[in-house]
Amino acid sequence: MQYTFKRGFKPDVERIRQVLEEEFPVQIEEEEGKLSLSYGALKSILVSLEGKKLNVLTESQAGVPDDLVLDSNKRFRNFLEKATGYSAKQRMQMAKKEAQKSET
Repeated sequence: MQYTFKRGFKPDVERIRQVLEEEFPVQIEEEEGKLSLSYGALKSILVSLEGKKLNVLTESQAGVPDDLVLDSNKRFRNFLEKATGYSAKQRMQMAKKEAQKSET
């Protein structure tokens, strides 16, 4: 999934790494400008910058307790908001607009 940055939120790998470290207390690997980690119900999270967009690929892990799923999802939403500057509601509205543009 790709996310745009709100004005004032720089597409900077080091800033994104700091936000990941705040939300996910695990080791973060960096290879060729891509950040990767695994936390809770998220088997893998791969974060990279493509131009002025944040590219995030996630893979979920099956058979995880509900409390761990809720914690992982909350941390992921918090990461996206701190990284892009947009709330979950704003990101959903933007995704709907993009979908409508691609339909026409």
